[in-house]
Amino acid sequence: MIVWLNGTHGAGKTTTSPLVQRLLPDSRVFDAEKVGETLMDIKPGLPGTDNFQHWPPWRPLVVETARRVLDYTGGTLVVPMTVLVEQYWREISAGLAHHAIPVRHFVLHADQDTLRGRIAEDTVVGPNSSFRLKYLEPYAEAARTWLHDEAEVIDTTHLTPAEAARQIAEAVKS
Repeated sequence: MIVWLNGTHGAGKTTTSPLVQRLLPDSRVFDAEKVGETLMDIKPGLPGTDNFQHWPPWRPLVVETARRVLDYTGGTLVVPMTVLVEQYWREISAGLAHHAIPVRHFVLHADQDTLRGRIAEDTVVGPNSSFRLKYLEPYAEAARTWLHDEAEVIDTTHLTPAEAARQIAEAVKS
């Protein structure tokens, strides 16, 4: 099974995913961003883009990597990855379904003020990352138009990462 943690930057995916992993027996965290980083390392580089998700190989490589890891290890993969383009989510979820891999799709949501505050105070990427800030409106649009209908929404505005992780783990176990 895959437990996909979606949502925009600042919603809590990276912090929550290892906490979810600890609560789900026989689970591992798979950061699909590493697939994008591998594509970014190709020299000479692939055609220019502001987001590796726009490269057509990224989506099937995420599916194939997840499938291969699950074939090897079994269990559950916790995947903390923002996917805001509906077509990309459809490609990934259809690819996983093709391999009969069940997916529990969660969106970690927080209000815009909370997201801006978290991005402003981020000590890992750095405060007020322009890359992270530019995804706030696309997230809001995706949430309004399709994303929240496709997932179980966990509002992290007033939750600690541990509380969000418990909610997700309880939902998966039930």
